Formats: sequence, structure tokens, C-alpha cells
Amino acid sequence: MSPVRRARVESLLVTPEDLASALHAIVVPIVERRREAAGITDEVAVSVDDVVLERPKNRDHGDWACNIAMKLAKRVGANPRELAQEFADALVQVDGVASVEVAGPGFINVRLDAAAAGALAKVIVDAGDAFGRNDSLAGQTINIEFVSANPTGPLHIGHTRWAALGDSLARVLSASGATLVSEYYINDAGNQMDTFADSILAAAKGEPTPEGGYPGAYIGDLAKTVLAEIPDLLERPDAREVARERAYALQLGEIRASLERFNVHFDVWFSERTLHATGEDGTSLIDQAVDRLREQGHVFDEEGAVWVRTTDFGDDKNRVIRRSNGVYTYFAADAAYYLNKGDRGFQHKIYLLGADHHGYVHRLKALAGAAGDDPDRDIEVLIGQLVSVNGARLSKRAGNIIELDDLQAWIGTDALRYSLGRYPADSPLALDPEQLRSRTNDNPVFYVQYAHARTNSVARNAASAGVDRSAFAPELLVHETESALLGVLQEFPRIVAQAAQLREPHRVARHLEETASLYHKWYDSCRVVPMGEEPVTDLHRTRLWLNDATGTVIRNGLALLGVSAPERM
Repeated sequence: MSPVRRARVESLLVTPEDLASALHAIVVPIVERRREAAGITDEVAVSVDDVVLERPKNRDHGDWACNIAMKLAKRVGANPRELAQEFADALVQVDGVASVEVAGPGFINVRLDAAAAGALAKVIVDAGDAFGRNDSLAGQTINIEFVSANPTGPLHIGHTRWAALGDSLARVLSASGATLVSEYYINDAGNQMDTFADSILAAAKGEPTPEGGYPGAYIGDLAKTVLAEIPDLLERPDAREVARERAYALQLGEIRASLERFNVHFDVWFSERTLHATGEDGTSLIDQAVDRLREQGHVFDEEGAVWVRTTDFGDDKNRVIRRSNGVYTYFAADAAYYLNKGDRGFQHKIYLLGADHHGYVHRLKALAGAAGDDPDRDIEVLIGQLVSVNGARLSKRAGNIIELDDLQAWIGTDALRYSLGRYPADSPLALDPEQLRSRTNDNPVFYVQYAHARTNSVARNAASAGVDRSAFAPELLVHETESALLGVLQEFPRIVAQAAQLREPHRVARHLEETASLYHKWYDSCRVVPMGEEPVTDLHRTRLWLNDATGTVIRNGLALLGVSAPERM
């Protein structure tokens, strides 16, 4: 395509942002004039963010709808429909707008002309992997911590949900411009590690699991591996420490491998031991955390113990940070870890915790306040609900859990990740493996992946028939299914931004399902490849642009969910 043609196509495009800006420019002077005419002295401030565009559920109502007139009418003493009509009369003059109608109590329904709507197809194809990325969170530095299971056993079904959701959330945050680090907090300090070592040693000796120890065949497997590597383990005076450290490294390695197979990558693996380690000055990060909180004025001493006055920030009770015997509590490690994240440059911290951690919400927020941060701005604690899988069996290795590895082998990575990612985190979830393993339209991940594979099939058939993208005439995309498909493709960047801002990656999955549905309808109605001896025309070539644009959006969306986009199925 020539530079002149390319420039014309780009000038035709009317994005939701363009339309909102154009409407905002119309609204501001009209509102000001009406305010003065009504004798209203209070200023009526209107920002472009107040001009919210939505796609009508009924496509007969146009491409976009806006209720700005209904939001402002009372403030300027106007009738909503009359105000909406005044906006509409001006908006219809904007290039790329085909018609504007006022409906109901004052909705403004906008229809774009075919060229303006269709120009998007080329923009998407040209952008490729970058389409959908946005700068809505530019300038934000975010640390997101999720999974963080103890390194004393395999990952189970609860960890699986947070692995899928946490990783997808990290991807949409990054795609929205945030400077982000995903982090796994390794709980490798404390009594559970000694209990783990005792369980390994008991298995190595052929003895029963000690009371309160870790059961399961995986302990025996770890013990065999440790013995094979360290044959004299049981004769060594430091057997407990050696068994603990080697089994810990092996189990952590298994956790890392499980997550990588699940397409979950962590930028940082943070060891809790780092917080307890003594530096050259003889103090640990936990010691320093207590001193720093004391400097903020929220630490007090009582009955020999050291407390943090977390009730100052909404907690239900004050928290002990160091007991009267001098031993630090878990809260002390939480405090040191929170402060350490800030020291590493992360203004905003997101914690993803399991359903049994509701009590941590107020505690962590109060901790942020005690540290001098804003609990409403600088920290978020997201709680995930339980997930169950119909027919799932307990792990043969672990004995009392459903393992991630078993679920992945049974259901498949793509189906498992997609199904866990398409629901809000705060909703309990029951998965049907038979549905997720099926190759039917009842299986959401198959339905979306099949749409992507179909776009590739169409492109291959087009190449065989001599249809290429040498021409682009967006004004030819006038079929109703083309208008609907272009509308949903155009929303993709905004959906990604919303998913990031609301911490709801499931919005991407639902958008992909709508995109797939509209693509299949378009495929049934509009041909890219000519029939019989029909000649190749610019309409066929332009439809190939639309086909490839759809594939791009589906592929980019699946990538945000950590799911593959197959070219053939």
C-alpha cells in the first residue's frame, strides 16, 4: 500500500478515544452556555473521562452509545433529551460519523460510516502483537505477589487458581503500561521447615511419619533422592539440617518446574530467610523493620512485648510484633517484607491470597498505614475463593490434595488456565473436566482457539486462491456482521485497560468469546475466497485484512491469559 493510501486509511479511523474527545469538545461549550443561561453559578466541570462510550447490545442502535446528556442535564437546568439532541446535532458533523440519534430519556446513539469503522482492520494488523497494549497504568510501579506456597510439598488445586489468575493479572498490568515485577514469597523459615526435615528423615529411616509431619509418597520420593545423593546422611551429626536443605531445594525445584509448565513465570523468588539474616551491623531486616515502625510512632511496649498499634488503621486489634520472650511473630516478617518491597522501588503492592486468608486484609492494610503509606492507595489484598473439579482424585503422591501437575496432565494447560481465568477471583468455581476436554462449542477455550485456527485456515485458503492484502478499501465493509465484528475488535484495548484497572483478567476471556462468536457469524456470511470462477476483487482483499485482524486480537488476548493460539485444530 502506498504511503498516501496508508495515510488516508489512518485518517479515516475513528477510535472510541477519538469519538469521546470529539464529543467532549462539543459538550463543554454547550454546557457552559446553558449553565449561564439558567443562571447557575456553580461551575460544571466536564472531563473527557466523563464521556463514557459503550457498545449497544442491540446493534440496530448504532456503534456507540453515550449517556453524557443524562448525567449533565440536571446540573445545567436542561431537559435530558433536548440537551442530547443539541449534542447530537453537532456530533453528526464530525468526520467519520454517519449518523447520530437520540433515544429513550437521552441516550446518544452514534453510527460510524463504513470507511471509518473498517479502517481499524489495517491498524490492528499493522500493530500486530502490540495491539491491545495501552498506557493507562504508565508511571505505576507494581509488585504483585501470588501463589507463595510453602516449599514443603507440591502445588495443589488452590495454588492452581491463583497461579492462573495472578499470572494473567500480571500480564494485563504490564500490557497497560505498569512497571511490574511478579514475585513468589518462599516461606522457607520457621517450624514448618524443621517439620519437613523430620518427615524426610523418618522416611529415610523407614519410620512412620512423625506426629504433625508431612504425609504422602512424595516425602518418601524426596528421601530416596536425598539418600542417593548423600549416602551417609543418617550417620551425619547434622543430618536434620542437611536433609532439610537438600529436600527443600528439590521440592522448590519441583514447584518452579510445575509453574513453568503452567506458563507461569516469576521475576523474583524471594526467600523469607533473607528477612531473618543478620547483616554486618548485627541486625536483620526484621530488626530494622521494628525500628522503622517505631520511628513512625505506631509501636509501643507492653508487658515485655513489642506491639504495633494497627487499630489506628482499621485493624480489629493491635498486633504483637515481638513476644515477651524476644521471639518475633509472623507479623514481624510481614512487616519487614512489606517495607522491603517499598525499598526496592515498588510504590504499589498487590497480594493475592487464598480463601482462608480473609484476616490478612485488615492486617496488611494496617501495616501499610503504620509504615507511613496510604492503605487505600499503596496496597491491595485480593482474596480468591475455592475451586473444585468434578471427579478429581486426590494425589497418589501427596495423598491428601489434588495436585497441579495431575490437573494439568488430565485437563491440559490451555483448558485449565483459560477456565480458571474466565471467572472473577471472588466467585467459587466448580470445573467440569469432561466439558473442558471436549472439542465442541460448549467448551469455551476450544471455541476461542478454534476461531483463531479458522482465521489461519482462511488466510491459507486465501493465499492459495490468489487473495492477498495488496489493497484495502474499508468503505466496502458494509455487511452487518462486519460492523458488529469491527465494533468488538475496536474495544479490545479498552477491555485490556479495564481488566488491569479493575484487577479482573476474566474480562479479557469474556471479550474473546464475544469476538469468536461474531467472527463465526461473519465467516458464515462473508467470503474472503471467491466462489468458482468469480474474480478476486478489493472486497475479498479487504475482508482478508479483517480476517487477519480478528486473528491478531484473539491471539493477543489468549497470550494475556497464558493460553496458546493454535494455527490448526
